[in-house]
Amino acid sequence: MSIRTNILLRVYLAFGLILLFALAVAMQLFNVQFKQGAKWKSMQQTLSTRYMTVEAARGNIFAVDGSLLATSVPEYELHMDMLAGGIADDKVFYAKIDSLALRMSQFFGDHTAKEYSMMLRDARRDGSRYELIRRKVGYQELKKIRQFPIFNMGKYKGGLIIVQKNRRILPFRTLAMRTIGYKNENVKNGVGLEGSYADYINGESGQRLMQRIAGGVWMPVNSEEEIAPKDGADIMSTIDVNYQDVVQSALLKQLIKSDADHGAAILMEVSTGEVRAVANFNKIAPGEYKEQFNYAIAGNQDPGSTFKVASYMALLEDHKCDTNTLVNTGTYSVPGKVITDSHGSIGVVTVKRAFEESSNAAVAYLVNNAYHDNQAQFTNHLYNWHLNEKMGLQIPGEAQPVVKNPKNRSWNKNLTLPQMAYGYEMQLTPLKMLSFYNAIANNGKYVTPIFVKEIRRLGNTVEHFQTRVINEKMCSDVTLRKMQAMLEGVITEGTGKNIVYNPLYKVAGKSGTAQVADGNKGYKAKKQYQASFCGYFPADKPKYSLIVVINDPKNGYYGASVSGPVFREVADKVYSSDLQMNQQPQLKYADAGKPVVKVGNAKALNEVYSKLGVRGAPVSDSASGMGEDTSLRPTGQVAKRKIITVPSVTGMDLSDALYVLGNAGYKVAVHGSGLVKSQSVTGGSIIPKGSKIVIELE
Repeated sequence: MSIRTNILLRVYLAFGLILLFALAVAMQLFNVQFKQGAKWKSMQQTLSTRYMTVEAARGNIFAVDGSLLATSVPEYELHMDMLAGGIADDKVFYAKIDSLALRMSQFFGDHTAKEYSMMLRDARRDGSRYELIRRKVGYQELKKIRQFPIFNMGKYKGGLIIVQKNRRILPFRTLAMRTIGYKNENVKNGVGLEGSYADYINGESGQRLMQRIAGGVWMPVNSEEEIAPKDGADIMSTIDVNYQDVVQSALLKQLIKSDADHGAAILMEVSTGEVRAVANFNKIAPGEYKEQFNYAIAGNQDPGSTFKVASYMALLEDHKCDTNTLVNTGTYSVPGKVITDSHGSIGVVTVKRAFEESSNAAVAYLVNNAYHDNQAQFTNHLYNWHLNEKMGLQIPGEAQPVVKNPKNRSWNKNLTLPQMAYGYEMQLTPLKMLSFYNAIANNGKYVTPIFVKEIRRLGNTVEHFQTRVINEKMCSDVTLRKMQAMLEGVITEGTGKNIVYNPLYKVAGKSGTAQVADGNKGYKAKKQYQASFCGYFPADKPKYSLIVVINDPKNGYYGASVSGPVFREVADKVYSSDLQMNQQPQLKYADAGKPVVKVGNAKALNEVYSKLGVRGAPVSDSASGMGEDTSLRPTGQVAKRKIITVPSVTGMDLSDALYVLGNAGYKVAVHGSGLVKSQSVTGGSIIPKGSKIVIELE
């Protein structure tokens, strides 16, 4: 063989080897890329870690008396590491897995033991390190689940992974539900107090190191958070749970009775503007109502005759008439319309009498006659009273009031002014109308309604909210006194005489009946009405203002007969329960000695003695004193308690325990359901206010 041939053979051999090596590499790449791709992708995912947000426990919302309106309780999501240390050996796992499946089937009742066994075995074969077992598990359930086979092997050996979440609950359920609101990520401004004060309530989120595993599921790397979340601040609202219950019950009863479409009622404290109760219901089925929309602050409609207070206030303030001015009732004609009184004519009467009987014709004539040549003079009053402006409420969703003026395109110089006089061609919410009446009761001072008094963190005030004055003086004192007398006359002589009048205390108010337009179809398409009653009590020393609005009642539609009974029921119950208002004449008793009392609250007992006209200190049959936080000395003086201790709540139900501990100034974490079994800080202990106490229920 020649040298040249030998060289060529060696070259070909080398080239062949290189080609074979290249083919081998290509085959290996193909194998890795396509045959083993899923494996390596899965492995790459397990190497991906990230810090994830841990939601903080949201702050509580309290009623004005310290009762809990909204709080957060823990809820658990259970996962399982199918390759945990204690069950890594197949013999151990398969020896116990059927027992675990049986217990799960018996406990949850949603699958058979065989189905649970197959699910767990499949997860084992897949090598799942974070298999979902159950969502929304309560604390008491968790305690029992920990005792199941395999899970009872311990935190790391049994593979049970517990992820705590927080669930929002309302201890009083439907009371003030729409006002309390809820957190909704899809709503920019949130709903109710939960949404409006989310920045405070939400707290500060923590961080937890999470690892992504096969299937894109993220599981915790460690059992604890790397950065612990900080609980949210607490909201101290103005709502009174007792009055809220009264208002909701009275409104709901009348909505069912009148087969109405929806309704709202608001109770407000006159001097402070603090809203004590808000009820909103709309019909979801025959005889069934639910709170789904806040009509009180967002339900813009023609107010009807309740608006006549503004019309008469303008007339009196401008000296266009007086309460004894005579005016015709029954009908009043303007170009394009005849304005009539629904109850017919009562003849020529005084302005005061026309107001008491709610004559549309009378007020339309008076306003049109007085302001026809200068119509802006009337609307300027409404604008100076800020009726055209939002009030800047603490709750989102306030509707923009619509109050026309002569510059508006829709203004009709012959028709708009007389129709505005009795509450048409404008849009006002029930709370807006109530605030105007509240100003009359408050000696002319127009204040913004408030729903939140302060924000607290760990028992300390973070922010305090003062009443904001919109208008320091709505009108002159002379006009104010006349308006107050006219409103009282409605109850004693007018439309409210047989429905709202109560001989035990004075009420001032006005009924309202308005025909509601049916969308773009107008008033003639379908006749439906809004019945309302607005006022305040006691009229001689006003403390509360109240409005009731019922929309589209089927059984009668006049404001006095439909909304008046709700007003009367609420006012009666509030008056009877408020000892500051309900000052009945003292009764005199024969001197038969003072009654002996059992252990109780001495301050409250002294108040009862005072109301009953019993003089002298109460006589106690207990040497240890009166009640938990006060005591009676031999002289009858109340001893002041110097040391504040933790109350004992063992044996109480959840709502009572939350009230007692919350009222004492402590934050409460709840585990389980039922009655209180134990508390982390025993009764009688001394700890700072704002401290956290964990209670376990069973």
